[in-house]
Amino acid sequence: MKSKLLVLFVILALVLTACGSGGEKAGGGTFKVAVVMPSSIKDLAFSQSMYDALLKVQAEKGGEANFQIVYSENMFVVDDAAAAIRDYATQGFDLIIAHGSQYGSSLQEIAPDFPETAFAWGTTVDTFGQPNIFAYEARAEEGGYVNGVLAASLSKSGVVGVVGPIETGDAKLYIDGFVSGARATNPNVQVNVNYIGSFSDVALASEAANTHVAAGADALSGTAQMVVGAIGVAKENGALWFGTQSAQTSLAPSIVVANQVYHWEVVLNDMIKLINDGTYGGKSYALTLKNDGLVMEYNPDYSIPADVKAKADETVKGIIDGSVVIMLPSK
Repeated sequence: MKSKLLVLFVILALVLTACGSGGEKAGGGTFKVAVVMPSSIKDLAFSQSMYDALLKVQAEKGGEANFQIVYSENMFVVDDAAAAIRDYATQGFDLIIAHGSQYGSSLQEIAPDFPETAFAWGTTVDTFGQPNIFAYEARAEEGGYVNGVLAASLSKSGVVGVVGPIETGDAKLYIDGFVSGARATNPNVQVNVNYIGSFSDVALASEAANTHVAAGADALSGTAQMVVGAIGVAKENGALWFGTQSAQTSLAPSIVVANQVYHWEVVLNDMIKLINDGTYGGKSYALTLKNDGLVMEYNPDYSIPADVKAKADETVKGIIDGSVVIMLPSK
């Protein structure tokens, strides 16, 4: 009897070992992920949010031996990005992430050629009806609304400036949410929005921020990798900053109040599980405050008045339970 139990125990141990820790392929081996990004992995914005999430997943899965990450950064030329995506697919990566809405048409063309490779792209909910494409988006208006509440509560001049990139995707959602939150908090607040027409032009972002400050803004926000220029202007002028996508506090600890941080690992973990089970796409995801894909992080070095912090916390709770409804412009 003991020998039979021992045999069963050994078989069970071998099965568990073969299954791995969740990041490995179902049949054993290393799960390999490639990501193509429009900017740097250290942009403190969109691309870094994905890279940081992949590093977290890698750590959870036991390190590089189980979960390999490669990346192509600063792929702002779509044709170059498409070539990189196809090359990664040819190399046999398990999941290829095209982290930018500009890469959608490339995936439509490439994915059918590699039916057993999983692709993902964002921010969008469109899988093109392809069984091997995942889609993901951030409901950025949620944290945008919270940041708007904070900005309207803390602004002394009653003028707030927003530096936007291109009026699309999570950038537009964030800015629309920010404006809605600010106006719901103070109907008399003046929110000036300037879309500069670029995700990456730091100089234009700086110019737009200076224009806002000249118009009396003492609180600023913005989204995309170009905001480093706007944050620099806010720091020079003592204007408050409210960030999104990635934590931006390190750029100006004295004036950054809060950041909405994207946690893509929430959706990445589900994608990996599905891929290991033989499903390579066909599902859309959304980061929200409720599923912890969006997290409000307050700068510990900035002393937010207790009543304002309480108002922001209540707003987060209200968005999660549905008692706070974010009014967005009709399309």
